[in-house]
Amino acid sequence: MKQISFLLLFSLLITGCAENYQPKPRGYYRIDTPEKSYKSYTADCPVSFEIPKYSRVEIIAGHETDTCWLNISYPRFKAKLHCTYLAVDGNLDKYLNESYAFAFKHESKANAIKRTPFHYPEHQTSGLVYDLEGSVATALQFYATDSAHHFFRGSLYFNVHPNPDSLAPVLAFLREDVEQLIQTLTWVDGE
Repeated sequence: MKQISFLLLFSLLITGCAENYQPKPRGYYRIDTPEKSYKSYTADCPVSFEIPKYSRVEIIAGHETDTCWLNISYPRFKAKLHCTYLAVDGNLDKYLNESYAFAFKHESKANAIKRTPFHYPEHQTSGLVYDLEGSVATALQFYATDSAHHFFRGSLYFNVHPNPDSLAPVLAFLREDVEQLIQTLTWVDGE
């Protein structure tokens, strides 16, 4: 009986004096973002737009005359916006379907895919932005077109493991840059 009393008293003492342990949430490093500042960029293809001064453009050599590929690189964030320009010649439906397929290819990993349409009549530009939520390879995609001659598509990729919690501040920051690109997108040949 003394042993049982002693064990009971000892266990009460241990549980009563111990702190209520709770694991700490996982923390992430603070990411400092540069001040927003843009410059105009005219590509080798008939498109012009504004890009951030803290980014750089990487031209990708192509073999097709009516196609242009470039990456807008954000070295500080290990991110690239992969962009493609395509000339429209009765094949707009094909390009729209491809853009839809590229975005929804990530549907199995995405928690949600939000589509936001845009229209800028002053630049003869309209299109759609896809925001993909969750652990997806690309969290942001878009296309813009004048529906007659030009089509421009972009996909934002990070060169890190896709962790939505840690990437959220950077994604929000870079989404503003993509919005600036879309709002200032003009077709150089004036068509």
